[in-house]
Amino acid sequence: MDVASVAAVTRAIDAVTVDRVKERHPRAPLHLESSTMPSAPSTASATESLTSAESIRLVLDTVEARNPNEPEFLQAVHEVLESISPVLEAHPEFVDGGILERLVEPERQILFRVPWVDDAGRLQVNRGFRVQFSSVLGPYKGGLRFHPSVNLSIIKFLGFEQIFKNALTGQGIGGAKGGSDFDPHGRSNAEIMRFCQSFMNELYRHLGEHTDVPAGDIGVGAREIGYLFGQYRKVTNRHESGMFTGKGVQWGGAEVRTEATGYGAVFFVEEMLGVHGETLHGKRVGISGSGNVAIYAIDKARQLGATPVTASDSSGYVVDDAGIDVDLLRQIKEVERARISEYAARRPGARYVEGARPWEVPVDVAIPSATQNELDQGDARALIANGVRAVAEGANMPSTPEAIELLQSAGVLFGPGKAANAGGVATSALEMSQNAARQRWSFDDSEAKLRAIMADVHDAAFQAAERYGRPGDYVVGANSAGFERVAHAMLAQGVI
Repeated sequence: MDVASVAAVTRAIDAVTVDRVKERHPRAPLHLESSTMPSAPSTASATESLTSAESIRLVLDTVEARNPNEPEFLQAVHEVLESISPVLEAHPEFVDGGILERLVEPERQILFRVPWVDDAGRLQVNRGFRVQFSSVLGPYKGGLRFHPSVNLSIIKFLGFEQIFKNALTGQGIGGAKGGSDFDPHGRSNAEIMRFCQSFMNELYRHLGEHTDVPAGDIGVGAREIGYLFGQYRKVTNRHESGMFTGKGVQWGGAEVRTEATGYGAVFFVEEMLGVHGETLHGKRVGISGSGNVAIYAIDKARQLGATPVTASDSSGYVVDDAGIDVDLLRQIKEVERARISEYAARRPGARYVEGARPWEVPVDVAIPSATQNELDQGDARALIANGVRAVAEGANMPSTPEAIELLQSAGVLFGPGKAANAGGVATSALEMSQNAARQRWSFDDSEAKLRAIMADVHDAAFQAAERYGRPGDYVVGANSAGFERVAHAMLAQGVI
């Protein structure tokens, strides 16, 4: 296709997008211009004379038109924008400055092929992604996920959430996410090493301790981080410790980083309960998942006197009324990489429920820690019927919008993921600080810092909810507090 044809197609796509938005917003002077057809910048705001709600709707319609096949990303954008209308009413300069229009577009999207050779000598090709959403508060920061479900929509949703989560920590880090549709399960160490090296052969050029600092996520643990960091060091000829977090403690990693997301979610529950004069002590806790977040949420809940009674994987869940044995669970999932059913086979009194989720089990506190949209409307009804007091998201967006609405309407304390699971990235920022200073903090010091950060995250969300007329609504509070910090920085740094 020649240049003229490309330009014609681009103009046609933009025209369709404008028409779709104009159908709903005839008052909006929307200018969606192709880079092939430059025009003089308009002196009027694209949202001039619109209310904050109308401005939000206009941006949402534009996002939907531009990203029609990205449901996870659209869900994340809706969840944030629909909750921040009071912030825009209090700060009209955010509307005038086009903050929303800029914020929903990543600063950079990187999509690349990852060729590698398996143990049988066959060529394999996967897709690699890195979406660098916002660097206004600091270098891009967010994990890498290796899982067959990974696509651009999921990476964009995770990166968008990361903007506000990272802002809430107050640690001076931006938002990004990345990964691949590569599945490490069933692969040999040699295959995983070859894949990681090929992945880094492309991604390295976009990373750096002052540019973009990835970490682990689903499918990317200590083994994968080691291979990725090693290849970065090889191709750049630099031992740049601060360019990757989640490293082994022996070679630049931070104490508590492995435990941080799970510990942080439990600390956030303690803070929510503390507002009402309660603690976790003596409460039954339901936790989904059996990976890093779930294991350490179970561990910390037990340390604080609670009884965590469930764990799960994609095959089903186990119930252990005596309390999940963390050491046995870690042996099965981290060492043997076996199914959760093995736990019930080895643990007297535990039972396994195949093909179901754990939310039908009566608990006082629920911490969904597996994956996005795992807790739906039916699950929320079951939790409410069984008297759940608090729900905190250990995973990213594990609750559907309908489930969140039901839980909040029933008076259940609800901690959204961008606040409740911020402990992981907060401790990553602490690891970056230690690397920069060539220091190493003790486990106790690191955990104390993590707990203080989670208390600050809670307080920021709680106070923002009060400030904007939604007391006790941590969804509104977390979104508003994170958005405010990002928006003020964007205004200060100009249109970039």
